[in-house]
Amino acid sequence: MRCFRPWSGNAADGVAAMVQKCQASQSQQVRRDVREGVEAGAQQHCQLSRIMRPDDANIVGNVHGGIILKMIEEAGCIVGTRHCNAQSGDRCMAALVRVEKTEFLFPMFIGEVAHVTAEITYTSKHSLEVQVKVIAENIMTGAKKLANKAALWYVPCSLLNVNKVMDVPPIKYTSEEQEEQGRNRYDSQKLERVETKARTEEVVPLPPNPEDPAKEQHTVGFSQSSLIHLVGPSDCTLHHYVHGGVTMKLMDEVAGIVAARHCSTNIVTASVDAINFHRKINKGCVVTVTGRLTFVSNKSMEIEVLVDASSLVEADKYRAVSAFFTFISLDKDNKPLSVPPLKIDGEEEQRRFDEGNARYLQNKAKRLADKQRQQ
Repeated sequence: MRCFRPWSGNAADGVAAMVQKCQASQSQQVRRDVREGVEAGAQQHCQLSRIMRPDDANIVGNVHGGIILKMIEEAGCIVGTRHCNAQSGDRCMAALVRVEKTEFLFPMFIGEVAHVTAEITYTSKHSLEVQVKVIAENIMTGAKKLANKAALWYVPCSLLNVNKVMDVPPIKYTSEEQEEQGRNRYDSQKLERVETKARTEEVVPLPPNPEDPAKEQHTVGFSQSSLIHLVGPSDCTLHHYVHGGVTMKLMDEVAGIVAARHCSTNIVTASVDAINFHRKINKGCVVTVTGRLTFVSNKSMEIEVLVDASSLVEADKYRAVSAFFTFISLDKDNKPLSVPPLKIDGEEEQRRFDEGNARYLQNKAKRLADKQRQQ
């Protein structure tokens, strides 16, 4: 029989030191490998997949746009956070600051699988652009279709100090032209964020009082809706601020209610213009999400959605997020229906209608130009 003599204290300390040194060396090597991969131009990707369940959809089986937006933001946050932590310094988390125009190309249905792929396409000193595609798969037939695409902008915030924005590791571009295109997108969104913030500081009218006389159908006041939500821990990031995807889901819900009240049919999200996150929303805040019709074409509705946040303990109310959602009305065969015209009341509603019409014509011209380019 062999006997083993227990280690002395000095020997045990030596072994522990060797283990720590080995672990530290391995950690440094992993980080070095990741960093070298970034420097070598390795593309940063992330893919999420999930089957669409009944609680993800409306009563006729169409998946809510807010569910897709939430998945898009989760994929973007993962790839952005992973990329920004591939360097030394404070650990950080990618915070969403803007979502560019998002197209809902095809509706998704219960039972289909959403494959969400995110890729970093541009980095500045303190921000990064993530482009996301959503593929809808029918697992019964194997058929796949591009359902959504979006571009999101993130900034990395230190876990030690949320107000400290970290540097973003650069990526390597395949060509100078690709980098120049990314820089142009960065400059454009930066300017638009400033302009949008100034425009959305106006106060939103309070939702109608149930005791007031009923508003006339198909007016702005008739369909205007608000949702009040108390921010809890499950809504928040490690910084105790609301996930951008949670906010977008609430916004889509309110916009859907507005659209349904206006046309009393099945409605789906068609697109979302740029979503601007002006200020963070803290855990414990009360958010008021308000939607109102601004423009109606023959087959689409533009709904402005504004998110205001306020503290339960302090007298501080502010505009946190703003965006324009476009919805369409569908019949029982998922074919577009005509939308009732919007009845305008007053100069302010007329101004918003004219601005919405200008956006509608601009987007229509852009879609036509893109279609001609692809031919």
